[in-house]
Amino acid sequence: MTTENLISEIRKKQSFLCVGLDVDLDKIPEFLLKEEDPIFSFNKAIIDATHKYTVAYKPNTAFYEAYGLKGWKSLGKTINYLNENYPEIFTIADAKRGDIGNTSSRYAKAFFEDLGFDSITVAPYMGKDSVEPFLAFKNKHTILLALTSNEGAFDFQTKSVGKEELYKQVLKTSKQWSNGENLMYVVGATKAEYFADIRKIIPNSFLLVPGVGAQGGNLKEVCKYGLAENVGLLINSSRGIIYASKNSDFADAAAQEAMKMQLEMKAILDGIR
Repeated sequence: MTTENLISEIRKKQSFLCVGLDVDLDKIPEFLLKEEDPIFSFNKAIIDATHKYTVAYKPNTAFYEAYGLKGWKSLGKTINYLNENYPEIFTIADAKRGDIGNTSSRYAKAFFEDLGFDSITVAPYMGKDSVEPFLAFKNKHTILLALTSNEGAFDFQTKSVGKEELYKQVLKTSKQWSNGENLMYVVGATKAEYFADIRKIIPNSFLLVPGVGAQGGNLKEVCKYGLAENVGLLINSSRGIIYASKNSDFADAAAQEAMKMQLEMKAILDGIR
């Protein structure tokens, strides 16, 4: 998927919502456990109920890998279902990969070619030769961890190295890599005050923003400092949407929560016209 395709979908739906498909069998409705593939059954219902309000889905691969081969098959069925039925929706493999060149090339092949994701999250710690193999794929996107929403982010990411913080050096350096136009970045919503400085460095790059809702991030604050001319934001919500109910109405409850966020996003977009 091209960036232009994503922007078009955002404008069409008046939404920049990303739904995180982080499936925990201990949290899904109990009756689904009787299904042949409970994870896929849950995901399919959530996707069918929320696709009108979202422009992206983000399975965190750890939630699938935790169930071994069965979980990996569920992930494959989920991405296939999305690509076959909702090809206009942007897909993100939240895998946080990143290793030396040859290994990264295999990771990229696995997620972009075999599974068919539009994008993948990647850790930048090992530098250019661990990221550029992902960037080499046409119309695929690499979402680089820049400033995350967890407490431990302050251990390294905001520390000054020389004259500026490490996360700023990551942003500036990554812009120089081959096919850097395919880069997006993870910036946590709980650090909304940092968005203004980030936009000075990458004014129009897309930012994947976790942390709104359950983690305490504020959508309006993020948009105040983070919105770009092309919108440039994908706001992720996982638990607040997919676990809105543990009963038989779980999909409808998820749709209601997704719609609430979409309406709030529409109001924000209408307000800047």
